[in-house]
Amino acid sequence: MIDHLELATPDLAAATAFYRGALAPLGYTLHVEGKSNGFGAEPTRLDFWLRPGEASSPRPHFAFFCATRALVDAAHHAALQAGGTDNGAPKLRVDISPTYYAAFVRDPDGHNVEFVCQT
Repeated sequence: MIDHLELATPDLAAATAFYRGALAPLGYTLHVEGKSNGFGAEPTRLDFWLRPGEASSPRPHFAFFCATRALVDAAHHAALQAGGTDNGAPKLRVDISPTYYAAFVRDPDGHNVEFVCQT
């Protein structure tokens, strides 16, 4: 089981602003702000971190769990409003599985961010 993910970003302020908006529908908030910034849906479980540095190449692809398809839609919309670039509108991805509902955006650093509900 994965405990947390940390991304390097050349613009910590811009990345933090993006994820603050994009992850809000999922209940994530910024709990630690400093040299590195930590997000979590609970204040005692920070599972998403940003730190200053050069973004890796190639850019990683990672997904945030959404309990419902409506949350996929809301997170995708919030990510676009926060400055993300559409990389795949919310829809069923039957090539993966009959219940795989997902949406994709590129964050300001070009990471491929997925929001997914598998029910």
